Amino acid sequence: MEQYAIRGGNPLVGEVEIGGAKNAALGILAAAVMTEETVTIENVPDLRDTAAMLQAMESIGIRVERIDRHTVKITAKSIQDLVIEEDSIKKIRASYYFLGALLGKYRRAEVALPGGCNIGLRPIDQHIKGFRALGAEVKIERGLVIARAQQLKGTHIYLDVVSVGATINVMMAAVMAEGQTIIENAAKEPHIVDVANFLNSMGANIKGAGTDVIRIKGVSGLHGTEYAIIPDQIEAGTFMFAAAVTKGDVTVKNVIPKHLESISAKLMEIGCEVEESDDAVRVVAAKPLTHTHVKTLPYPGFPTDMQPQITVALGLSKGTSIVTESIFENRFKYVDELTRMGANIKVEGNTAIIDGVSQYTGASITAPDLRAGAALVTAALAAEGISTIDDIKFIERGYEDFPQKLQSLGAQIEKVSTERELQKFKLKIG
Repeated sequence: MEQYAIRGGNPLVGEVEIGGAKNAALGILAAAVMTEETVTIENVPDLRDTAAMLQAMESIGIRVERIDRHTVKITAKSIQDLVIEEDSIKKIRASYYFLGALLGKYRRAEVALPGGCNIGLRPIDQHIKGFRALGAEVKIERGLVIARAQQLKGTHIYLDVVSVGATINVMMAAVMAEGQTIIENAAKEPHIVDVANFLNSMGANIKGAGTDVIRIKGVSGLHGTEYAIIPDQIEAGTFMFAAAVTKGDVTVKNVIPKHLESISAKLMEIGCEVEESDDAVRVVAAKPLTHTHVKTLPYPGFPTDMQPQITVALGLSKGTSIVTESIFENRFKYVDELTRMGANIKVEGNTAIIDGVSQYTGASITAPDLRAGAALVTAALAAEGISTIDDIKFIERGYEDFPQKLQSLGAQIEKVSTERELQKFKLKIG
């Protein structure tokens, strides 16, 4: 029954260190199988999703060596199998990255259909379209995506929709294809740039990552490398909004402020002070929050992964705000939970109309997915009284040491697993 027990009402104050980007790490770990030489990856976040990726790699004979909690050495020369159907891998979305990596290197891959958070339809048709354009045969059988090719040939691929997963997957498959591949309408997120930089450090020839046209010249092989993953913009953004909703003063360290511009802009719009330095951003919420409108868009627009966090903040802002979700159609499931805490939010299709209230109150709530779960934690931190949050397994997929980091900022939060531990928490905080 693992859950978070939270007593709200304390402003978060202090400094917090941000870990490596989950979404970059998952692509980079998969790409590490594309060389037989040893690859050392630093700043790997210690999460359920990264653990599942490493476990899947070990299941097919790849040597995984943990140097420390955030550094891993991967050697894929003893790979024994090109079929990945580990139970743990079925639970995460990024399992599909093994398709592009294994197909690109070995011309064959069989990977269990991806799982992850149920936030709406996330088909892999663009991935399959890209693989087929490069010359692979792709079919789905027995719950596996099976891709095979005699040879892969560079080609011109136009993605019908901007897809982070398809951009990374096709990029990996094309790295050792014969000739040049051009991916148009590519996604531009920071973690795409990070995966491209990682592949280039292994000897790939990728240009244009971070723009909507990526050009890849095929190379005959890749070599070992040492590489550090970028900081996680969504973890950083979550702590920035936690400062806003708790009327706090938080400095998030080890970040790339450029990646946070759309988040910082909205925080300033609703009345927070935001100070940037080289690798840190400070958010001060000294004044009452005010309403705004926000629409989620592909990078560099406002991230869909930050939509629940800004909705929590706008629920405590003066006036009426509108949040429009343009990426995933099922991303407002947490609103019912927030309503239990006193929020006044009406959802119509892909739009939430939010009338700000002066306070949330503690309640027993459930995390419906990763980002919404983290947002509900921030709501509980701002609420009067005690809250419990169930299904924290979702949150732990993407946030390392979340309760400990919040405690260091003055939050009253504990992970409890029995009714007795919960009562003990309640007695302790009085």
